[in-house]
Amino acid sequence: MSDSRKPAAPDPHDFLAVDADLSDTERDVRDAVRGFASRELAPNVAEWFEAGTLPDPRGLARAFGSLGVLGMHLEGYGCGGSSAVAYGLACRELEAVDSGLRSFVSVQGSLAMAAVHKFGSEEQKQEWLPRMAAGEAIGCFGLTEPDSGSDPGSMRTRARRDGSDWVLDGTKMWITNGSVADVAVVWAATDEGVRGFVVPADTPGFSANVIHRKLSLRASITSELVLEGVRLPADAVLPGSRGLGSPLSCLNEARYGIVWGAAGAARACYEAALEYALSREQFGRPIAGFQLTQRKLADMVVDVNQAAMTALRIGRLKDEGRCHHNHVSFGKLSCVAAAQRVAAAARSVHGANGITLEYPVMRHMLNLETVATYEGTEEIHALSIGQSVTGISAFR
Repeated sequence: MSDSRKPAAPDPHDFLAVDADLSDTERDVRDAVRGFASRELAPNVAEWFEAGTLPDPRGLARAFGSLGVLGMHLEGYGCGGSSAVAYGLACRELEAVDSGLRSFVSVQGSLAMAAVHKFGSEEQKQEWLPRMAAGEAIGCFGLTEPDSGSDPGSMRTRARRDGSDWVLDGTKMWITNGSVADVAVVWAATDEGVRGFVVPADTPGFSANVIHRKLSLRASITSELVLEGVRLPADAVLPGSRGLGSPLSCLNEARYGIVWGAAGAARACYEAALEYALSREQFGRPIAGFQLTQRKLADMVVDVNQAAMTALRIGRLKDEGRCHHNHVSFGKLSCVAAAQRVAAAARSVHGANGITLEYPVMRHMLNLETVATYEGTEEIHALSIGQSVTGISAFR
């Protein structure tokens, strides 16, 4: 017998009811992070963006620690052990406010903490992970170099043995939280291949210089790391790290958060455009009533909901142990591109007002330029997918 009840109209804020498939626990995480972001972050982020910094990164780290989002997907050592979907939802809600804030959490949890968790000794895990999960210590992740971005295998940073010690020399670039970090996970070429090292920030020869004059990701601290004869004891190496696959596996964890984060940025831009279009009047009626504006909103709805579905599907695959790194490449490529389209359309709906910090769309639009570049450009992820479907590598 057919159900004669009329289906409810789609929710403009969740058109395909993607969040209806969340569990109670996942919904609780979403609501907790969304509430924190709305109360503590959203009222201040435009000011932080304009100032080009985070005025109190240590206070922010402790707040994130209390919220439980730092390394929340890792097991033990003070970490939450949450599902991949729950972690993704946290990233989505943070990036709906600003990409820089999600980056803070991603770098801490999915790069620095994940590297120690995956490849560190028990002593390294005990020393750093509980403090980092609580936000009492800030970490950064040093892989990218001035001349080594998409090709990390060409890194020039070197680590050589000197007796039982290691001595590191080199430069790392575009390092989130570098100048405020208590510890850096630094990747260097050795005679044994690429290895990871735990470098306390107060080690002689280690310095971090803040990168200024950024036009994107301004509510974030970005630094250059300089290592000049940095001498480390033998136990500073991450014993489980062997080869370039080690840092790349950490990057894949962080890229997964970007998949969700980009969906959050897209949603924020669409919601701002919808609210503006309904309230802004021209020619005696809301601009939401004009065909061209409705087409823009319809395209945004499609992109926002497809990005949300992509993120959730990849999250479910990850929780089932079936997520290949090419799945994450698919998500990074598609969700970031969707977010960029939505941000551009939302800015146009806002007209001249769209270029000001009174509205979030231009800030998101600029941030997404960085999100599109870091942790794998569009071209790199396209080639990864191309290799996956053809079996032929186009990289070399």
